[in-house]
Formats: sequence, structure tokens, C-alpha cells
Amino acid sequence: MPVVLRGACRVVGVREGLPTERDGLRVWRHVGRESGATFVSLRVLELEPRATAGLRNGDCEEVLFVLEGSGRVFIDGWPWPVAPETGVFVRPGAALALTNPGPGPLTLLSSQCPDPGPALLVEKPLTSPRAGVTPPPPPLARLWEREARPAGDRWYRVLLDESAGSTQATQFVGAIPPGRAPNHFHEYEEVLCVLAGSGRMWADDMNAPVGPGSCVFLPRRQVHCTENTGASELRLVGVFAPAGSPAVSYSAG
Repeated sequence: MPVVLRGACRVVGVREGLPTERDGLRVWRHVGRESGATFVSLRVLELEPRATAGLRNGDCEEVLFVLEGSGRVFIDGWPWPVAPETGVFVRPGAALALTNPGPGPLTLLSSQCPDPGPALLVEKPLTSPRAGVTPPPPPLARLWEREARPAGDRWYRVLLDESAGSTQATQFVGAIPPGRAPNHFHEYEEVLCVLAGSGRMWADDMNAPVGPGSCVFLPRRQVHCTENTGASELRLVGVFAPAGSPAVSYSAG
């Protein structure tokens, strides 16, 4: 069961709960309007080996992050190879198809802004571009190609923002050293997924343990901090909306 902390802040496992299943695709929806968010969502897409699935965005942007596996994403029929630690931007109204040659699952985090609601818009996969349609700008951002930027004793790398075409959200990967930073808050909604390390997510005076696969929702202006209780850095991927800089925060003191 999800752990609910102060102010609708919640912590849930990446594959916790019952998924929706269609055409070899399993979808876990963890954050959305029904769980207290007003703008951003978080879901997990897991495509089984040798499967292809088609999805359609409504009037929202979508940013994806590959957690495991490799395969291809097709955006309006144009193919792009993906592997772990790759971000993908999908513009509003675009057709998205995923294909997984195997041998293991292809697992991605998905955040849509603004949240279109819980309906899963499945359609026939579009895996070749329609005649006369020009290709979109390159939609991929690879973590290892992004510059690490310091933020105090931490670092972050921005994957997707306005430079990729997003006007609504920012996607980043950040690292937190051992210890606990002061409580703070942001002027945006945020969803996180822990990639490595162990710690605790604090919301005011309440906390829950987090580790690889822990997904977190932080409402706008929710006082919080991520404590690293391990001996090495805690790494996470995050998406927040409205877009901005991951380095901007406000003291709760």
C-alpha cells in the first residue's frame, strides 16, 4: 500500500498495486488528479519482450525515462532507439509506440503535464511515418551526454526542458550525498523515482523509507527533504511542473 505523508505527499513502489494490461503492456498509475496532484502525473509502463504497443497523448506533454531494457520508441511513426537512462519527449497529440525485442522487459517512467486523467488511450501502433509528414526534432536526451551541475553538495543533470520542446515540465537526474539536508519546499509539483541508494523521504515530521524503485509525489509548497541514510550517493530521477531549475528551493525555516 502507498504510504501517505503530510499534505498528500506519498511513497509507492514502482510496481505496487494492480496494473492495467493491454497488448503486452502493463501500466501502473501512481500519481494523478485522483491522488492529490493538480498538474503532473506519474505512471510506469512495462512492455513484455517481443511486444509492440501504441498509445496516444491528448492535449498534454509527456516525458519518459527508461528504467530498464532497450528497444525503440516511435513518435508519429518515426523510430528512435532507447536504452536505460534515456529521456524521451512526446509533444501533445503525438502517437507513441513502443517495441521491445527482448530478452527482458522494457520499463519506462511516464509523466504527463497537464495530467489528462486515468484513462489509458491505447491504439494501433504507428511504426512508420505517414506520407508527407516531416520528422520531429530529436526527442531523446541521454544522461551520460548531459553536463553535471552542482547544487551545494549535490549534483543534477537536466535531461528534458524547453531545449527539447517542453514548455510544461523539466526532467532531471540528481544525486544526494549521505546525510540529511534542511527542510525546504518548491513552487512546483514534483514526482521522483529512486534509482540507487537508500534513505528516507520526509514531509514535515513524517517520513517513509525509500530505495531503488520508490516513487514519490510532492505537492507544490510541501515542506520536505530526502535523507540519504546509506554510505554512497542516493540517485533519483525527477519531473516537476511548471518547468524551471532543479536547483531552486526555498527554506522552510
